Amino acid sequence: MPWLSLRRRAMFNMYQRMTQRSSFTFFIIIVTIILLGFHLLSSDNISIQKQQPCTSKSNEFKEFQQSNYNSSSLKPIIFIGGMPRSGTTLMRAILDSHPLVRCGEETRVIPRILSMRTAWKKSHVEWNRLMAGGMTEEILDSAVRAFVYDILFHHSQSSDILCDKDPFVLKYASYISSMFPNSKFLLIIRDARAVIHSVMTRKVTITGFSLTDYRLNLKLWNKGMEIMFEQCKQVGEDKCLMVYYEQLVLQPKKSIENILKFLNLTWVDDVLHHEQFIGKKISLSKTEHSSDQVIKPINLEALTKWFGHIPSDVKQDLDILAPMLKRLGYNTKSDVPSYGNADQLVLDNMNRLKQNADFWNAKAKIYAHQLPNSTNLFNK
Repeated sequence: MPWLSLRRRAMFNMYQRMTQRSSFTFFIIIVTIILLGFHLLSSDNISIQKQQPCTSKSNEFKEFQQSNYNSSSLKPIIFIGGMPRSGTTLMRAILDSHPLVRCGEETRVIPRILSMRTAWKKSHVEWNRLMAGGMTEEILDSAVRAFVYDILFHHSQSSDILCDKDPFVLKYASYISSMFPNSKFLLIIRDARAVIHSVMTRKVTITGFSLTDYRLNLKLWNKGMEIMFEQCKQVGEDKCLMVYYEQLVLQPKKSIENILKFLNLTWVDDVLHHEQFIGKKISLSKTEHSSDQVIKPINLEALTKWFGHIPSDVKQDLDILAPMLKRLGYNTKSDVPSYGNADQLVLDNMNRLKQNADFWNAKAKIYAHQLPNSTNLFNK
């Protein structure tokens, strides 16, 4: 019958549509499951990827420290410090004449970065901010170590032993020693009366110091000297040697022999004649006030220049203004203290300077101070 055929066709079409819908629904379900699974897997991967860089970065950081700035792989470093006008430039020129050592001019940046690190640690607020920002003491110290070492490594010609002469670097001897276990320190000490007289007469600008006030300057000398003296004692006598300027210029051979022995360096006669290497192995900066003095052979010209120039009221209060003087063994009661006798080498040098005064004076003018040299002593 025709109507039966139409009914069958309608039922077949309905079945076909239902089948198509079921297939489509099934397809949607399968796709949804696949996408959901992919999303879950992707989330896991993202989580893993987020974790892996942290672990990898930590490992890379440790490897970097071990391979690049591990103390065993670094060259030995000598740090020369002391109050300005104490003979630190002469000391570095003497060491610069040794074939295994290169000091060079003052970097000026090393004490500043060490001062910044000290200021961060000293301020609880700033230190907590650094820690909250993801910094750690390990990261900061690694950065400071890298900075200091790279400066010294590239600062001057290549050598077996690196050296830094920045007067105030000894304020941080203990911290430096922890970063560079194979480092050694030379603390140059000079009579405060000679130091202050030199600062004032040569118009050396040091933050806080005065060019007219002996009392203020002696107090500041005492403060700075006490800090460096205690730092030197803290790192120990096997790491820090106190060198008296007066003995260095009076008895250079004996003094330098002791210094080289402390530094585990062999003796070479060149260290007694540093002036022969000025402009060759030894470079000088015209911004440093001592450059026009160290171009000469070791001499006594500056040893007693302060005699007779200290005001009487200052002399009376010397032990109060600068108690470190007596602690360091200086005679604070005499206006003309005796520092000892000069050896023959120095006496011969003095004769050479006298006989060729015009030559040495002309050479000194070449290296005369030309630019302002402001040094911040107590920048913390």
